[in-house]
Amino acid sequence: MPNVREGYIDVPGGKVRYREIGAGRKAIPLLTVHGGPGAPHDYLEPLEALGDERPVIFYDQLGCGNSDRPDDTALWTIERYVEELDQVRKFLKLSRTHILGQSWGSMLATDYLLKKKPTGVRGLIFSGPCLSVSRWAADQRAYLAEMPESIRAVIYEKEASGETDSPEYQEAMMSYYRRHLCRLDPWPDCLNRTFEKLGKSVYEHMWGPSEFTVSGTLGNYERAELLKEITQNILFTCGRYDEATPETTAFYHRRHPRSEMVIFEDASHAHHLEKPEEYLGVVRDFLRREDQVGL
Repeated sequence: MPNVREGYIDVPGGKVRYREIGAGRKAIPLLTVHGGPGAPHDYLEPLEALGDERPVIFYDQLGCGNSDRPDDTALWTIERYVEELDQVRKFLKLSRTHILGQSWGSMLATDYLLKKKPTGVRGLIFSGPCLSVSRWAADQRAYLAEMPESIRAVIYEKEASGETDSPEYQEAMMSYYRRHLCRLDPWPDCLNRTFEKLGKSVYEHMWGPSEFTVSGTLGNYERAELLKEITQNILFTCGRYDEATPETTAFYHRRHPRSEMVIFEDASHAHHLEKPEEYLGVVRDFLRREDQVGL
């Protein structure tokens, strides 16, 4: 892909690595905000294809991927990550930008908009969104109840004993992920790279031991009822078997008067990997329409 720019940006607590595809393109840039917390941007690789029309910016949040990994849990707060996102945008001089937040990235982008009230942000894309942790946790427990009894038993036993690092728990967790996080077999290399470079301490401190067990500092995150304060148009996307269930994603959609929603069939949380052509088509259409807003 031509026109690649990359480097490091000073943010509160250290330096973060960024990569810009399609640098110099004329259309409004797309700034991506990855999930986790602590899941570096590699798994968002299909979005590089959008660089044929506009700059697409990826960055690894502090504590994961190719960014600095300071050993200081005081840094792992949503408030600091909001400041980090603000600094990334300022450094890259993104006076106008679209934002795509995936999973935890939708939480971070939402707080950035609510707390900073930034100018120049155009369209928003929230893929596999989590804007109510209580609903997310309830959805995962409902999914878990549908898993084979042998897997449920391991998960309940190991969580009760605090042995979530055990091979048995990790294996049971992966069985769950292959249903609701990514249904491809084998997993794409870009997703494997994300797991290899995961900021585990960030994830566990802010979220917990697994996607379906929330014991970290984000446990009280509830923003669904504040969505009406966001003035931008929002595209919500999810997979039919997504951890961000269609029902809960529709719940968010109903709370924002200028939003739309797309469900990808036979797909899950990583629907951008499972249905890349469909996903990119939907995103391209939305971005092109948002490019014209206010012109």
